[in-house]
Amino acid sequence: MTKKILYVIVILLLALLIWRIGAAIFAPDKAKRKRPVRPPVAVEVDSVRYGPITEVRQLTGTVFPKYRYILAPKVSGRVVSIKKRIGDWVKAGEIVARIDNAEYEQSVMEVEANLKIAKASLSEARIQFDLAKQEKERVESLQAKGIASAAELDGAVSSYSAQESRLELAKAQVQQREASLEASKIRLNYTVLAASRPGFIGERFVDEGALLAPNAAVVSIIAIDSVIVRTTITEKDYYHIRAGQPAQVRVDTYGKRHFSGSVSRIAPMLSEASRVAQMEVELDNDSLLLKPGMFARVDVVTAQKERTPLVRSLAVVNRGAETGLFMVTGSESVAAYVPVQTGITTAENTEIISPALEGVVITLGQHLLDNGSPVILPGAATAKPSGKPTPERGEKIK
Repeated sequence: MTKKILYVIVILLLALLIWRIGAAIFAPDKAKRKRPVRPPVAVEVDSVRYGPITEVRQLTGTVFPKYRYILAPKVSGRVVSIKKRIGDWVKAGEIVARIDNAEYEQSVMEVEANLKIAKASLSEARIQFDLAKQEKERVESLQAKGIASAAELDGAVSSYSAQESRLELAKAQVQQREASLEASKIRLNYTVLAASRPGFIGERFVDEGALLAPNAAVVSIIAIDSVIVRTTITEKDYYHIRAGQPAQVRVDTYGKRHFSGSVSRIAPMLSEASRVAQMEVELDNDSLLLKPGMFARVDVVTAQKERTPLVRSLAVVNRGAETGLFMVTGSESVAAYVPVQTGITTAENTEIISPALEGVVITLGQHLLDNGSPVILPGAATAKPSGKPTPERGEKIK
């Protein structure tokens, strides 16, 4: 009897267990089947507005003088005087230094003496030539009358030819001495070093008394009333920057002060090693504040529009290759994702080329949203555009 009761209890427990398992598997559980509702996200919004925008490429470079050249002698000698020191202004043609010219003056005097001798020889040769010519003409006249023999005529002709050759040799010797004199005078002029173009003395390499070899540097002369900033541009920026585009230059010495210039030259090739191209920005430096060697920051204006639809750059989201915005339209506090085509982009604003936008744009919290997500707006005054332009952000879309 006891065993029967035990069997009944076991069967009831098994039935109860099977019923519970079946209920857990097949019975509808509304709490589990119910999709969880995503809570609203608190966001900040801003209006789409019209206003100006400028695209600027920021580069770094170095300031160089408009031109720089080294003043050096073409002859050797000892420096006897240098009239200029670093920072001094030099006019075109002004004498900067002199080299001892005693040896070169002596050379000129020697060549002048040789020239006088050559000219005297030329005068003598010309006289002898005239006498030989007269003798030849006299013998030809006598021979025509039958008085002079053929041998006498041959002798006169030979003498004439010899004197003619001596005359040509004397002329050549005079020309040679004149050329030597000119060369000696040129070498003498090389002992005076004068500036070929105006500028400031940038460097002084020697002092008085120094013994110089040919082409040894004496001073460098630079022009800084107009300067050049040399920089490099990457392959990405190469086709956005063109000669003639305006540029602003800043140097650390003068803080936020800008110097206006323009892109003057762009190299027609990129370096194979660095993949960058050389670029030059030329600007006036009448104040002489910019000095060669300064580190410069260059802002090149590559695009500019006076009036175009703008949103804050913080509002733009990138999803793969697509760019878009989250907007709130109408009275419902629901975010709608809108793919957009952007134009000029700066750190603050982004141009929207298409589509035409209506409503307000979510600028903070959009990375937590999906299309159709509920949002909590900061307030009616902020969420809804007033339609009045503000001086800082331009004109809002109505």
